[in-house]
Amino acid sequence: MKQTLRFGVMVITFFVMVSFSAIAQTGTVSGKVLDEDNGEPLIGANVRVKGTTKGSVADVGGNFKIGDVAVGSQTIVVSFIGFGEKEVEVTVNEGQNTDIGTVQMKSSAIGLSEVQVIASVAVDRKTPVAVSTIKESFIAEKASNQEFPELLKSTPGVYATKTGGGYGDSRINVRGFNSVNVAVLINGVPVNDMENGRVYWSNWAGLTDVTRSMQVQRGLGASKVAVPSIGGTINILTHTTDAEKGGYVFAGVGNNNYKKAAFSLSSGLTEKNWAVSVAAAKITGDGWAEGLEFEGYNYFFNVSKIINDEHTLSLTGFGAPQRHGQRQNMQSIETFRNAPQGIKYNADWGILNGEVVHVEDNFYHKPQFSLNHYWTINETSELSTALYASYGTGGGGGYQNVDISIGDFRTGNEYSPYDLDAVVDQNVASADGHALSFLRASRNDHKWYGALSTYTKEVNSNLDILAGLDLRYYKGIHFTEVVDLLGADYVLDDSDANQPVRRAGVGDKINYYNDGIVLWEGGFLQAEYTSGALTAFASLAASNTSYKRIDYFLYEDDDPLQETDFQNFFGYQVKGGANYNLTRNHNVFANLGYFEKAPDFDAVYQNNQNIVNEDAENQKILSFELGYGYRSTQLNANVNFYRTNWKDRTFTQRFPGSDNQFFFANILGVNALHQGVELDFLYKPTTNLTFNGMLSVGDWVWQNNVDGVNIFDENQDIVGSISTLYIEDLKVGDAAQTTAAFGIDYKVIDNFKLGMTYNYYANLYASYDPTDRTDETVVGKQAWEVPDYSLVDVNAAVDFNIGNLKAVLYANVNNLFDVEYISDAQDGDYDGDGIGDAAGARVFYGFGRTWTTGLKIKF
Repeated sequence: MKQTLRFGVMVITFFVMVSFSAIAQTGTVSGKVLDEDNGEPLIGANVRVKGTTKGSVADVGGNFKIGDVAVGSQTIVVSFIGFGEKEVEVTVNEGQNTDIGTVQMKSSAIGLSEVQVIASVAVDRKTPVAVSTIKESFIAEKASNQEFPELLKSTPGVYATKTGGGYGDSRINVRGFNSVNVAVLINGVPVNDMENGRVYWSNWAGLTDVTRSMQVQRGLGASKVAVPSIGGTINILTHTTDAEKGGYVFAGVGNNNYKKAAFSLSSGLTEKNWAVSVAAAKITGDGWAEGLEFEGYNYFFNVSKIINDEHTLSLTGFGAPQRHGQRQNMQSIETFRNAPQGIKYNADWGILNGEVVHVEDNFYHKPQFSLNHYWTINETSELSTALYASYGTGGGGGYQNVDISIGDFRTGNEYSPYDLDAVVDQNVASADGHALSFLRASRNDHKWYGALSTYTKEVNSNLDILAGLDLRYYKGIHFTEVVDLLGADYVLDDSDANQPVRRAGVGDKINYYNDGIVLWEGGFLQAEYTSGALTAFASLAASNTSYKRIDYFLYEDDDPLQETDFQNFFGYQVKGGANYNLTRNHNVFANLGYFEKAPDFDAVYQNNQNIVNEDAENQKILSFELGYGYRSTQLNANVNFYRTNWKDRTFTQRFPGSDNQFFFANILGVNALHQGVELDFLYKPTTNLTFNGMLSVGDWVWQNNVDGVNIFDENQDIVGSISTLYIEDLKVGDAAQTTAAFGIDYKVIDNFKLGMTYNYYANLYASYDPTDRTDETVVGKQAWEVPDYSLVDVNAAVDFNIGNLKAVLYANVNNLFDVEYISDAQDGDYDGDGIGDAAGARVFYGFGRTWTTGLKIKF
């Protein structure tokens, strides 16, 4: 018995020793996976031990850890969709953790990293700016039928709306600044209008399909082109050409007869180092409100050639031709309540021969083409150059002559569409066949050429020097075109000085015809210093903006005033900043900048005449920002404080006089202060659950009253003055100064994901023109404050296989609870009766509940 017991103890001891020995012969492997181009963690990257089933996924900080890895030499394989696979050789020691450090993953897209150099993409925990990045996966799951600005609505400091609701008519404000003062770049190429600075999102409607990422750099931003941006910079990066062969087809439907069909195809990198990608889509629908029918297309192509290790060429082209009905005119709240259509009422469309006619419409096609050359000169220097061209054609419609919005020109009651058949009858009955009313289009064609070039030199391991050129030529062609005579034979026009009275037909130019030419020569020089936990930069940029105006109607062909000389405005910017990583988890940053920006084109040539405003001045902006960031395995968070002081903002005002004369004022000394605090976070407690949110609180006000403003006549002679412009301490309107968002994304199972986003908006003051505040009765009266509102959006995505093909089914519902809210407002009259009054305001209501669903099949 004792021998048996002793034998049993020996056996048990043997197996315990063997077990402990086996355990002791394993270790762990850990590290971090980051995007090589922007330093962001690749959340969900797959990490495995080659030849085994052992693995892990990267968490919210890009960190991973694999346990029970056999000792000895092992190969760690890191992979992520859209990035090249990477292998890392490690030696695992018994009972120890082997930290392989940071694994930098390079995109599999050809030329993407070089495009990001031109586009000045900010790098996490390195570039000292407040930044938010929207990635392709987010766009695919959340986009639905939303447009570029709306995809950023849960970003701190951003307010985005659909305005009247027409296809592509959305708008965006960043930190209280509209698109005039927000630089928008597509693949590093600026798209803000060269004359007025605006961005017309209808030109890019539908291009979310080919967007790889969007990055919002709030405040000064990291832009390396000579683009002064007050509110921030929006970088949109499209696909280049994927090195892997494949593509997809997509079909989707939604509310109000929304339909979408799209495809994408990539050849992959051939044996001769060529790669080609193409994509296209068609989108149609009736629009959420009445009279907003639309038809839009988008297309994209990229052809890349890797010539050798030093040179790569890439040709990219894209465009989004579209035509859509618009709702241009805001209405009173009472009008929407009384209209049978409710908040879907639209006063700007009509019926002709039983067919819908968009009296107010928009049609445009603005293709952009760029040829990029990437040259690796040697181990320490690179040159990235982009030559681009854009040809825009299109405009917006309306009616002219007799006001058909009143009288007997509605098909039923006052809320009915225009009765264009009645207009035709009126024109046919006219004495000599001329049009009493007709449809016209305000055209804004353009030709735009430019070059961007960035040279990077690594001086040593700590210091990089960057230098670049930003050259542009822009010609805007403006005229009114007769579109439909509505039964008449012609329209009389006396606006052309070369033809005092003429009969104009369909397609003829009337009212005005002029060109605006803008030249831009800019350059920048930047030094970037890195030492351990510290990164810092200092940048100097300068630009010369030249304006010329040619008027073919106001002046006869032999009149020397028909074409002006170039008016030159020198601008510059100086900025710098630093980021310091206190620990692996904590970082702080600060930036400071000052720049002067040329006045707008219309401030130089007032009243659309070739008379130069000698008092036009540069706008002056001083901005600084402080920020703190926290990064851990589960939580990423940022807090930013900003203050932007804007002096000598471009303001002009037009006054009616007698005998069809007009007077003008160039108002100097208008100053605004935009300051606030922003918080955003991403929290991932488990692999399948993610929380995100933000809070943005702004305080945006006009700083001072303005005294002694001179009024000029059309010959620039002083004819009077405005004693005081009463704007001190008035809140800046047109954007919610307080916004918040909270989102949840939950992976129910591996192939089924649900998402919810809650957005809150407050302190939204109606839009108003500060230059109209000239009456003492308005002193201290704020614009009407729009009621606060909250919206909830939900989405779902299901991955599955159809044979050997992968497929994804998307579903989205926006404004889930069908909340009725006002998104845009214009304050009331400035005679003291309508200011700050809901009854006097004009508004657009936001969309009610909308939905879309779509199926994407990948191959």
